[in-house]
Amino acid sequence: MAVTRDIVATYGAPRRVMGRLLAMGEREDRALVFLMGACVLVFVAQMPRLAREAHLGGEDLNMLMGSALLGLVFIAPLALYGVAALSHVVARVIGGRGSWFGARLALFWSLLASTPLLLLHGLVAGFIGPGPALSGVGILWWLVFAWFWISSLVEAERRTDKGAA
Repeated sequence: MAVTRDIVATYGAPRRVMGRLLAMGEREDRALVFLMGACVLVFVAQMPRLAREAHLGGEDLNMLMGSALLGLVFIAPLALYGVAALSHVVARVIGGRGSWFGARLALFWSLLASTPLLLLHGLVAGFIGPGPALSGVGILWWLVFAWFWISSLVEAERRTDKGAA
């Protein structure tokens, strides 16, 4: 199934989509593409807010975008690998049987699947600015991301570990 169709399907049944992704086999390249795609989309989502800040604050837009690019596309993926490892350790402590790969895929897929709401959040931040609308969309994104991640991690950790790193 196409990634865009899987993203839409995740909004209805995140565990089913994660099960299908895990059934495709342990391919680190696929997980890395999900992660990098999500990080690039998060960066794109920040552009309207950065443009607003540059315009209203008299700052250099290129400097703001460069900082966001460095943080979101080069540093965040490394941190997210650590978060995925930590989630797997916590899942192991409470009885999870999945693999390290499954924990990574659950986090990376959840982030990618929730990016449509992050793109909306970026538009609200750029066109409306701070206020209840921005807070509402941010809370909505956080709840949807948490739902996707927990559901996906449960699906990944209920599977038998095949010893993958």
